[in-house]
Amino acid sequence: MDNLVSSWYNDQSLPESYIFPPHERPGKLLVPRCNTVPVIDLSDTRTNLVHQILKASQEFGLFQVVNHGVPPNIMSETMSVFHKFFELPAEDKASLTVYTNDPKRCKLVTSTLDYDREKIHLWRDVLRHPCHPDCIEFWPRKPLRYREVVAACSIEAKKLGLQILELLCEGIGIEHGYFEHELTEDLLLGANHYPPCPDPSLTLGIPKHFDPDILTILLQEHIGGLQVLKDGEWIGVKPIPNAFVVSIGYILQVISNNKLKGAEHRVVTNSSDHRISVVFCMNPAGNSNIEPAKSVVTATNPPLCRGFQFKEFMDNFYSMEGDADLALQPFKL
Repeated sequence: MDNLVSSWYNDQSLPESYIFPPHERPGKLLVPRCNTVPVIDLSDTRTNLVHQILKASQEFGLFQVVNHGVPPNIMSETMSVFHKFFELPAEDKASLTVYTNDPKRCKLVTSTLDYDREKIHLWRDVLRHPCHPDCIEFWPRKPLRYREVVAACSIEAKKLGLQILELLCEGIGIEHGYFEHELTEDLLLGANHYPPCPDPSLTLGIPKHFDPDILTILLQEHIGGLQVLKDGEWIGVKPIPNAFVVSIGYILQVISNNKLKGAEHRVVTNSSDHRISVVFCMNPAGNSNIEPAKSVVTATNPPLCRGFQFKEFMDNFYSMEGDADLALQPFKL
């Protein structure tokens, strides 16, 4: 528990182990939270939605959705329960920080699961656990309504993700229902807590990366921090009340044979406010076969890689320290 950032962030200046190399630091330049990141109203007509989501996925790899059908009270209760979780006394969270290889168990760590081996730490604490109903018995018991609230939100997040995937399938010509089963079988939750940072110009909450999944559904509060890379420039993703941020995962980019673009993004810190974000990562089952969908492969658009198991890719991803392009390299044609 002693190494959780939230347990000592007020007590000292930024430790050396959290300072990024100069070329990776966010610096002191202000990145505006601008309105160029697409915001898509899911109450629009299906024809318009297919066009808008496809365009956003090709140009940004990331967009926000409003009027998505998830009840606002579920969203607000979810943020509230995670605020309460991270405010719990140390003794109530201690059992979650014990390392375990059991994939069903919750894990509460600072930075990443590789904290002891990594060269530079991330300025965050993160709670991770799978959202499968079989795993709920291992979820935190505190705060009191954690299991009830998070279960409700995870169901809605997956439903929303499948809806968006269906629209994307229609847009690029993949058959209906392609993602309904093993390709989105594993829903993984990550709740990030970014405490105020002594010097946000030197460190990051999460460095530049692609999500190694199919789709990421993000719930963020009013405090910004998420940035997406577009045309070599960092763009701040402005928080919008009752919106979800949707990010195209690297595996979806592969399945689309590069018709869709994975979002390269990062998270910056701030010096005054605690920030919490909740992500739901839609992952394939480990033994799922990943390959470009046959309907997007043609003589003029040949497959960019051979088929592989998702767990093979993830083994590469972790050994390459989170570099998705390098993780894919052994499978490229």
